[in-house]
Amino acid sequence: MKRFVPLSKLIATFAFSFCALVMHTPGPLVGWVILELILLLISGQLRQNGKAVFSLVIFAVFLGVVQYLGGGSLVSAYVTGLRMLAMTIIFIILLTTTRLQDLTASLVTQLRIPYEYAFMFTAALRFVPDFIAESKYVQEAQSCRGLVSTGNVFKKSIQYMSVVQPLLLKSLGRAETMALSLELRGFGSTEHQFMSNVRLTSRDYILVVVMVAVSVGMVYLRMQGQV
Repeated sequence: MKRFVPLSKLIATFAFSFCALVMHTPGPLVGWVILELILLLISGQLRQNGKAVFSLVIFAVFLGVVQYLGGGSLVSAYVTGLRMLAMTIIFIILLTTTRLQDLTASLVTQLRIPYEYAFMFTAALRFVPDFIAESKYVQEAQSCRGLVSTGNVFKKSIQYMSVVQPLLLKSLGRAETMALSLELRGFGSTEHQFMSNVRLTSRDYILVVVMVAVSVGMVYLRMQGQV
């Protein structure tokens, strides 16, 4: 997966998500999720992102339960959870096999998205892992100071404010430092140059053609009532 340029991987990601939306039976969706897990394993990112995948599975189960309790059938509950799982795992593959600098270059030079919007998108992705790590560090620091989360949900929510407050202060400090750094580097200029080579190669064109063909085939199978 790392051999493909960001644009072809973006197209493949949206094609996988589109196919997941087209499917309306549990069987094909299970196969689709298994295929994505195999791709994640081949790319060498399954072990590193095992916890993220497990969290997505838990959330998929939760969505299925909500769908079922809301009056949906058991099949629709399965489809809802599996569809969410299929649409999120493929994005994990995209983000873990693509450098954010290359993704920014592809969004700006090939998709013609304004640089400011592309930068905000990739910057948000870049700081999500840092934010999660800082949250863990703050929780450990507060636990060393005697903070114990006990009681019902409301008490735990109130106690968690002692974690949220320093986390927000750290985030504000990081944002201020980042804004100053961007200003010093001339952020907002109309001219941008990228060192990343994001031109499509023959393998990228083959991937795009295959994904378009798969999407068309999936629509045809849906019209025939087979997926």
